[in-house]
Amino acid sequence: MTQDGQFSAEATPFAAAERVSATLGSLTDALFDARASRHPAAVLTELRSTTHPAAEALFQLPLAPNGPVHTAVGRLGTVVTAGTARPGSGAALAPLALGGLLARYGAAGPVRGAVGGSPEALTAGHFDLPVTGEPADPKLRPAFAAPLAALAAGQQTRQPVELPTGAGAEVRLVVPPGFHALTTPGGPPGVSARTVSTGPVDGIPAGRGIAPATGAAAAELTAHLAEAAEELFSGTAPADRREFALIAAALADVVTASGAVYAGVAAVQVDGRAADATLVVSLARHPLPITGLATELATVRRHAEVWTVLLPAGPAAVLVEGRSVPVPGPLAADGVRRWAVTSVVEAFVPLPDGASVLCVQLTTAQPQDWELYTDVFAELLKSVQFGWDGVPAAPAAPLPAVPLPAATVLLVPAAEPAPAAHPAAHESPAAAPPMPAAAPPAPPVTDLPPVHNLPPVTDLPQVAAAAGPGSAAEDEAAELPVHLRGTPVRVPPADFNPFAPVADPTPAQPILIPEDAPAAPTAPKGTPVMVPPPDFDPFGILGTPAAAPATETPEPPKGTPVMVPPPDFDPFGILGTPAATPAATAPPAAAPQPVAAPDPFGTVTAAERAADPFGTTVPGPQSVPPPPNAPPSVPAPERDPFG
Repeated sequence: MTQDGQFSAEATPFAAAERVSATLGSLTDALFDARASRHPAAVLTELRSTTHPAAEALFQLPLAPNGPVHTAVGRLGTVVTAGTARPGSGAALAPLALGGLLARYGAAGPVRGAVGGSPEALTAGHFDLPVTGEPADPKLRPAFAAPLAALAAGQQTRQPVELPTGAGAEVRLVVPPGFHALTTPGGPPGVSARTVSTGPVDGIPAGRGIAPATGAAAAELTAHLAEAAEELFSGTAPADRREFALIAAALADVVTASGAVYAGVAAVQVDGRAADATLVVSLARHPLPITGLATELATVRRHAEVWTVLLPAGPAAVLVEGRSVPVPGPLAADGVRRWAVTSVVEAFVPLPDGASVLCVQLTTAQPQDWELYTDVFAELLKSVQFGWDGVPAAPAAPLPAVPLPAATVLLVPAAEPAPAAHPAAHESPAAAPPMPAAAPPAPPVTDLPPVHNLPPVTDLPQVAAAAGPGSAAEDEAAELPVHLRGTPVRVPPADFNPFAPVADPTPAQPILIPEDAPAAPTAPKGTPVMVPPPDFDPFGILGTPAAAPATETPEPPKGTPVMVPPPDFDPFGILGTPAATPAATAPPAAAPQPVAAPDPFGTVTAAERAADPFGTTVPGPQSVPPPPNAPPSVPAPERDPFG
């Protein structure tokens, strides 16, 4: 995953909800101008969930498992609920809601921002929506404000509320007043129970191939969007309410497909100036634990700041970053496409089922109000509560089966076999699955090298492949998980001792090595050397005769001969200090005298060569050798060589 693809569906399962958040930010920047009706900013903070008697027990509120997705509670806010056991039917609502809104506001007249198409056939694409945000310059990243940092302090966590079996995992939280929801309180079709009308409601026809639950959900969405438009543009002309409601209806299916259970916008006034924000609450499947999730976010979002905090509902990862959001030209007041930089705070809270994650994100384009909105966001996270039926989430759908290569068997010990000197001597499990009659069972692989220092693995299934492709056994082969695909290996048993001596191979069970076949003789590589005999005297140059060779005379050595000094050699004799006289030892009578070798250094006379093997001294009190490039000479005895 790279930074450039962090908002793509391939990079993260939260990308669809982040796209909805960016789209709402684009709408608030383009549509919330002086015409929008704004509440005082105090409505966001004047009600704290801790002061409400039901704040500590949201699951005791009258919200049945098949009840509303969000509902307003007096003196508390909007309680939003989402569950993993209610995915919905996936029926499209945008065309029906658009028809109902056009029947309400009138179909005559163009719609602001719509590029082509009639009002009856509008889609999100006619408004160049949805949009995808991009990472902003790291210098524009907002600070990790004090309300968010306070979440990292230690605090007690709640246990999930026990739900009946089959209810899955459920989450509830409180959205403060001041946000206008663009999602219907009952959610998409199939999520909650609704009263189904028998006649047309706000232009939604009855029958005509439309499921009653879908028609009821579309009628509810139509009425809710019209109400939100009345609240946001109460002091302007009906055309402004019409265009906002139609744009929101065109995005209905995009919001539902993203997994968002709540999407809302806030239009408030702070010290006499406008301040806008967006809020999106969604569920996504992500099986990583919180530490792995935080590490993944910090790796992918290199321009973001990621912290791990502890909420009353449990651990969570909180991300803060700057995000650039495109504003389509048709929606902009001047008709020119531009980019808006928004400050984003996003929280990821794993659900107790181990496979679902709650994602809450808030954005604003006014960095001067960042402290206000982070305070609101922190209070919202503190209100999160979980319920669970105690059943872990089902694993993801298995990948397509990939057959093993022909005549390959993966052996996994099912029980502790008797100790053996080599793992190749273990027998295959007795409970191996039977092979079909059409293909004889393949023999176990015995030419694999031993595997050392591996922990015992006994919880892997035993899988056998057919003897050839296209056989019946291959068609009926069990699907292999991802971690079992690849080259088969031999797993050692629990009592395997990697330091036990290896038994000698027998003819019945040879140890096969791929490169043990006899090879053609080749000439030895490298430089040949001569090994001296046991009676070789390396100091034979000092006068001790060396033993004669037994059979043949070795070749003369190559290179420049050198002479090794005797033990009593005085290297400082050239300064005039006489060397210690060694003890006189009579040479053997029969020992031949060594032949005088040529003087390699040219510094002594022929008479001195026998007594001076290295040719470095001459008779006299002092002597100094001449430079290497001068002919040999003997200085006068009375001359001082050091001046």
